[in-house]
Amino acid sequence: MSRLIHHSKLNLSRFSIITSRNGRFMSTGYDKSAGSDNSNTTDRVEEAETVNVPPPLTEKLLVLGGNGFVGSHICKEALNRGLDVGSLSRSGRSSIQESWANNVTWHQGDLFSTDSWKDALKGVTSIISCVGGFGSNSQMYKINGTANINAIRAASEEGVKRFVYISAADFGLVNYLLQGYYDGKRAAETELLTRYPYGGVILRPGFIYGTRKVGSMQLPLGVIGSPLEMVLQNAKKLNQVPLVGPLFTPPVNVTAVARVAVRAATDPVFPPGIVDVYGILRYSQQRSV
Repeated sequence: MSRLIHHSKLNLSRFSIITSRNGRFMSTGYDKSAGSDNSNTTDRVEEAETVNVPPPLTEKLLVLGGNGFVGSHICKEALNRGLDVGSLSRSGRSSIQESWANNVTWHQGDLFSTDSWKDALKGVTSIISCVGGFGSNSQMYKINGTANINAIRAASEEGVKRFVYISAADFGLVNYLLQGYYDGKRAAETELLTRYPYGGVILRPGFIYGTRKVGSMQLPLGVIGSPLEMVLQNAKKLNQVPLVGPLFTPPVNVTAVARVAVRAATDPVFPPGIVDVYGILRYSQQRSV
């Protein structure tokens, strides 16, 4: 038995492999130092088959409503992380006169007409929707609910891997005053959790503050929002007070929302499901991977 094992062993020292600078694998011939019977034999170098290693896939993010207050910050955050970023809205290109906006691919389309924006989905790996609005109850349901439901279904059918939806926190009594708004949001959430049980993330921020542009004017909402955030994020128990408790939900900076949204859209281990305002604050303070 020992002789059988001895004779079956392959003497690997007789061969060597050289890797050239251009990535090709080269194999040398018989190694004389390994005991060649012919000391005059010249080593031959033969070129093996070239191995082409494909480059890593680039994450392609599509932001629905990327020319708005929250959407523009998400586009900027995604570009800073080296993503290929596109934006879809009814108006198309944003009026933002900042250098980063030139690196966004601006698409014009209507979420109520899938054919008008189907091309924008090509190659997209993740979507973040910031679509929402106010008006009558029927208008609010249509904008916040139906439009996003259409987007979720189209993305699912196209094979988009992850979908992040910027929803809204519950505000108790306010929900009844804006019934169409919240009914639409919750309908979109239900659709997302159904279509994307493993790749769907819902962010529920409260009041989002930051410098908001209205025409040529800039409204520094952080003057109010930042102090409130510092106070209310440490008063979580007030949120449990019946009826008025949700009014104590802390505001959150728009940059924090953008940071968490992009991470949720691109990090495959980011947990799916609903992230409330406290979760947004927590994730935004963590170091990005």
